[in-house]
Amino acid sequence: MDVKDSERKKINIAVLDLNNGVPNQGLRCILNILQQYQNDHGVPFEITVFDVRQKDEVPDNSFDIYISSGGPGSPFDEEGWQWENKFFSLINQLYYYNTQARAADKKHIFFICHSFQLACRFFKIGKVCKRKSTSFGVFPMHKIWGGLHEPIFEQLPEPFYGVDSRDYQVVQPDFDQLNTIGATVLALEKERPHVPLERAIMAVRFSDEMIGTQFHPEADAISMRDHLLKDINKARVIEEHGEAKYWDMLGKLDDPDKILLTQKIILPAFLDKALEKKRSLSIV
Repeated sequence: MDVKDSERKKINIAVLDLNNGVPNQGLRCILNILQQYQNDHGVPFEITVFDVRQKDEVPDNSFDIYISSGGPGSPFDEEGWQWENKFFSLINQLYYYNTQARAADKKHIFFICHSFQLACRFFKIGKVCKRKSTSFGVFPMHKIWGGLHEPIFEQLPEPFYGVDSRDYQVVQPDFDQLNTIGATVLALEKERPHVPLERAIMAVRFSDEMIGTQFHPEADAISMRDHLLKDINKARVIEEHGEAKYWDMLGKLDDPDKILLTQKIILPAFLDKALEKKRSLSIV
């Protein structure tokens, strides 16, 4: 039997903004996805945004769901700063809380790009380093290993497309450490047979409740078009991939089988999984 929104228990969601005050579209996209999910599923959210890097705002462990954004700069530039220590402490608390909590009480967290690189540093599952050149654009992502059986990816084709925007990368997975913590690599970046460089890890499930991507699953056509039309980004893509590829990227933005599909599937599927055990507790 359906119940009114006023009778449903609100789901508390913490959105961690790691953009350090730099104007961006990512936060808008995350909040839009959360709003759309509420509208589509009738699940009331209480959403709180934390300005992590500018104001040292890091949530406590009382929230139901956490989504941690991308952001500019190096994942090492602010190593040991107060916000980073608090961020890592939060991950640690949630990870060990989940090992003991009942299923309906577990905390789910999604790491995006910059946050993903930080999580990989925290869990020590691979080498985090600077790329030879910036990766920027719309590229195919390839599901491997656990990604072929990952519920959040199961509605995506192989390969699927995502927005990539980063100067750093995670490579050289440490399989001993992955096995120790029960983590699984889910996806790698595009294949480049002509480039003698290791392909970066693009997605990891760190635990049953923690998952992250090095690409931007929240990105929509508006945000990516805004980025691609900026002179610096246009020049970057043309220099790296050629003018034909630049126009091809612009043309793919409205393709329902490319980044629009990725945006439609990944974060909503994460929310589905996070809320699966909580639905039975939705009535106050």
